[in-house]
Amino acid sequence: MTDAVSAEATVPDWRVYPPMELPRILEVALTEIVEHGYDATSVRTIAREVGVTVPALYYHYENKQAILVALLEHAMTTVGGHIDGALADAGDDPVRRLSAVVEATALYMATYRDLAFLDSERRSLTPENRVRYAGHRDRIDGLLRSAIEDGCRTGIFATPVPDSARRAIFTMCQGIATWYRPDGPRTPTETARDYVRIALSAVECRDMRGD
Repeated sequence: MTDAVSAEATVPDWRVYPPMELPRILEVALTEIVEHGYDATSVRTIAREVGVTVPALYYHYENKQAILVALLEHAMTTVGGHIDGALADAGDDPVRRLSAVVEATALYMATYRDLAFLDSERRSLTPENRVRYAGHRDRIDGLLRSAIEDGCRTGIFATPVPDSARRAIFTMCQGIATWYRPDGPRTPTETARDYVRIALSAVECRDMRGD
């Protein structure tokens, strides 16, 4: 049996990331994995911190892998819902679509940085779970690709290397979780806007309406 994590497919306001709510087991597991790494985190430690026995924990999650999968599924559902909301507002315009994907992703990375940091633990997934998780990541990558290709086709984006620009944008957004600090000089909103400007520059945008 697995505890369900509440996450809507769409969100009322995609720019708003409320305080994250996770079942207690996942909350503790997230803290332990971020601090010590997946391999060094034990089910026994999670159970002790939660205040349950190991058999009781296994009633909710069959093993440590299931806990990691639940966390990563929640991560992808969360960021995916916000990106979908942003794209719904953006319409068909490539500049606004690219800006929407980057802004929503950057906001997620800065606001839920511990959850976002778990992407680095995808190497710990079993082959089957890794394929499933890769599908989620590929979907976001595909949204970037579509916006960039449409912008290049219409001449709004002048980059001669759209694939390289896409990879650079995707990678830089993911990197936010590794360096962003809530007590730093930039808020998540400011950081997201910075990254939108960088992304539009990367594709050599001729029209900065996404700013």
